Amino acid sequence: MALNVALLRGINVGGNRKVAMSDLLGFLAKLGLADAQSLLQSGNLVFRSDARAGDLEHLLETEAERRLGLRTDFFVRTAAEWKEAVARNPFRAAAESDPSHLVVMFLKRATDATGVRALQAAITGPELVSAEGRQAYIVYPAGIGDSRLTASMIDRMLGTRGTGRNWNTVLKLAALVGA
Repeated sequence: MALNVALLRGINVGGNRKVAMSDLLGFLAKLGLADAQSLLQSGNLVFRSDARAGDLEHLLETEAERRLGLRTDFFVRTAAEWKEAVARNPFRAAAESDPSHLVVMFLKRATDATGVRALQAAITGPELVSAEGRQAYIVYPAGIGDSRLTASMIDRMLGTRGTGRNWNTVLKLAALVGA
């Protein structure tokens, strides 16, 4: 069974879509996903499964709505894909000096160069963006909370939905999957 990371979009943030991690772990067990663990309270899950990541996303989204009444996106990556996402970080200096303001946006679909250029052109602040495949890397040097580079803007410009995790969380999840 392969190790996988699943990220849920927009749960337990600002009091919205509250879900206990124990409920999510129980949910994974009922689906037959093995060795489930959670990290923090924002929808970071690690588990084992023989299913393909794309199939897992669909299963998790469908069953979370049916069993938990939770309608949200799941973003699943294998341990090897997680390791690759860490290795491809184009902002090494930010990862070292200010990891909480470096965000990896995990995307549903691979983005294209046109969408990335449009997003970069739309930035009005000091943020930096680079994207490749199903990840976008964003540096928020002046902080995330007041930035005009929002998740909805990123989704719209890249033409796909995503969910972000700061570099500290990305590395903690990498340690859990041995990446």
